[in-house]
Amino acid sequence: MKIAVYGATGMVGSQIVAEALTRGHELTAVTRSGTPVENTTARAADISDAQTYRDLGASHDAVVIAVPPSRTGGEHQEYLDAFEEITETLIPARLLVIGGAGATEVGGVRLVDTPGFPEEYKAEASTCAEVYDMFTSVSGITWTVAAPAPVIAPGRRTGSYTLGTDSPAGDFVSAQDFAVAILDELETPVHENRRMTVASER
Repeated sequence: MKIAVYGATGMVGSQIVAEALTRGHELTAVTRSGTPVENTTARAADISDAQTYRDLGASHDAVVIAVPPSRTGGEHQEYLDAFEEITETLIPARLLVIGGAGATEVGGVRLVDTPGFPEEYKAEASTCAEVYDMFTSVSGITWTVAAPAPVIAPGRRTGSYTLGTDSPAGDFVSAQDFAVAILDELETPVHENRRMTVASER
């Protein structure tokens, strides 16, 4: 399978690339600077580069976007604008977007709206929720939004995980096990045109 990964050097994107390579897939590593990533084809672009997105969507079997909105207080509108164009761009490749746990729901209430949700993560969570809402009303593309557990961090690859749909599947997921779940989904689609949540098994 030919897979393009945006954010290929980030915590999540790098693990997706590593997992895909161990399974023998052909990878294009997309970063803003075109940083070389071993055993991949490097490509310089960001998600607002619509032409590159179209090119990758036409030449790959799947496109993974593992790029979060600004976490340094920057404006999120450009990020939202980019995804608005992405949801309106018809590509033959399957699209898998890494979302945020804050946009998932507990008892019908989004996690970001629950009491005690950390203030410093609210802007990012709200933006991810807006992106997910965009996908729920699109047609003509095959997509999945994958949300990790509320806590995701580098850890151990166990190869085991728990899945959910709209609610968090658990409290924690290692970046490695999250990547395993992403590749399993790409290889054997179960959550086409819907959300999936992932947690490590305890």
